[in-house]
Amino acid sequence: MGQIGIWQIIIVAIVILVLFGRGRISEMMGDFGKGVSSFKKGLNDDDGKTGTEPSARIEAPRHEAKPAGEAAADPKPAEPVDKNA
Repeated sequence: MGQIGIWQIIIVAIVILVLFGRGRISEMMGDFGKGVSSFKKGLNDDDGKTGTEPSARIEAPRHEAKPAGEAAADPKPAEPVDKNA
């Protein structure tokens, strides 16, 4: 009962064809093909950029970590450290 046979696939295909019509299905498949080719083109364009500089790195704000004993006694975070100093 859990297996999908050829007759179930044919019935589903006929229902989809009746609901959407042949023109709309071919239009959707054409759009799908354009999307796939655009995706592949984008991947190939990214591969060609091997000589460019890497993207900027995003860093979180830095702060001094408290020793475990102090952190347990005082749960307030430590003061932020000035990066430029």
